Amino acid sequence: MKRAIPVLVLTAVGLVPLWRYEPSTAASDDQVSAPARTVTPAPSASSSGGSGSSALVIEGSVVNTEKGHVQVEVTFEGDAISSVRMLQQPDHPQTTAAVPRLVEETLQAQSADIDTVSGATITSEGYKESLQAALDARDA
Repeated sequence: MKRAIPVLVLTAVGLVPLWRYEPSTAASDDQVSAPARTVTPAPSASSSGGSGSSALVIEGSVVNTEKGHVQVEVTFEGDAISSVRMLQQPDHPQTTAAVPRLVEETLQAQSADIDTVSGATITSEGYKESLQAALDARDA
């Protein structure tokens, strides 16, 4: 009985931080007010060489993830995606390794319907969302 009271008190004291714990969200308060998932197209046509065709460059939306901001820039040659470049990405080794695979899959699929890279799931999801926003902006 003498041990039961201190055990109960210490258990209650240990649980107080758990009750007060508020998990962090993907964005802080100032980021929540900003339209994080809005398409912000920045189309700019530039002539490519002497072929007479033009390239259309569109930026996808900035996607706030737990790891950081993700944003892509897509270059279209006619109807095809000719290149994808990361404008913003989390500074994380797994992200750095995943980006070339994501770009390669995008160029092969010619859409945002690509597989998530294992180990970089959060970045992959943000990449696909920003890519889809750029594709939607092109079609708009």
